Amino acid sequence: MGNGYAVVDVETTGLSPGHHHRVIEVAVVHVDESGRRTDEWCTLVNPRRDLGAQHVHGISAAEVRRAPDFAGIAGELAARLSGRVLVAHNLSFDLRFLQAEFARLGHELSANSGLCTMELSGRFLGASSRSLAACCSVANVPMGTAHSALHDARASAGLLVRCLDRVGYVEPAHLTVPHTANTYAVQRSNAHGSEQHFLAKLVQLLPRAQNSSGDEYLDVLDRALVDRHLSSEEQEELLDVARALDLGMPEVMELHRGYLSALADAAWEDGRVTADEEADLRLVASLIGVDVAGVLTRSVQLSLGDLVVFTGEMREPRDVWESRASSAGLTVKGGVTKRTALVIAADPDSMSGKADKARTYGIPIVSENLFAGLLGELTGGAR
Repeated sequence: MGNGYAVVDVETTGLSPGHHHRVIEVAVVHVDESGRRTDEWCTLVNPRRDLGAQHVHGISAAEVRRAPDFAGIAGELAARLSGRVLVAHNLSFDLRFLQAEFARLGHELSANSGLCTMELSGRFLGASSRSLAACCSVANVPMGTAHSALHDARASAGLLVRCLDRVGYVEPAHLTVPHTANTYAVQRSNAHGSEQHFLAKLVQLLPRAQNSSGDEYLDVLDRALVDRHLSSEEQEELLDVARALDLGMPEVMELHRGYLSALADAAWEDGRVTADEEADLRLVASLIGVDVAGVLTRSVQLSLGDLVVFTGEMREPRDVWESRASSAGLTVKGGVTKRTALVIAADPDSMSGKADKARTYGIPIVSENLFAGLLGELTGGAR
């Protein structure tokens, strides 16, 4: 394998270099053929523009102002990458940014192949989720501070070492850039350790897509949605990523539907979806253009004697529905309690007191049509 492996990680101002986003931190960890870490290097990079989502990557303008620009570290970085196999968690993301940065300086980073620890972890380590934290947890690899280039590169290096005995020959990268005089590196003054919010935590639980391109796209979507906001520019950047991965609109929308469904599954893991979790799911659904209705209720089944509550002005009179429910062996109540099995609403998005209480208790809220189907299943099964 020659010089071994260069495990890289970059923090960036955005999602796509095609939208003039830049690298603001880069780390390289060297691993030899035996799996021993031999060197590491990291620096902040001054992008000569705003820093993007600072609350995500935790890098301040004051720190970046004293850092070199990419031209100032290009020779040093090239020397650390060239002749080694490139490795990263979602390699396509990091590689696109590095190639774009070198191309701005008139240099071509030739890396037709490399190793992606997101893909290796699923294939060899049994990681069912794609996030770096989830893969590290499965492989018992220490995970430092998320969205810190050096910590993430170290973690990716740990994943690589777990897989080395099953990795064959991979073509190393090739790049020649003259060294710049007085090259220097600037480190973060403090690790980024801000509290993660609901979506960021759920992302670590999300399952993989059916193919590597889907995983690579969803990893970028994770980055975009971590602040629960998707700007017009980020939407365009996601389209750029999809095009780079040869994903058409049908494939992207299918990935979005699966993404929302997986988020909902994680939220439902404790048996209920809280009001805050529901609000987040609705927000994500609106951002990625997916209907939220199907994920806010679990698969509902009724049993004889279950307590049901009606709310809102139905298309048919309320007493007709109550009579049907009673005839099917259900118990109709006027108020919602923790023992209520189901709330039937004229509008499942109802903001009525009964509906709000049901959401607090994690009780499913269904439409008249769905309830009619459930009644049919119940009475059919009773025969």
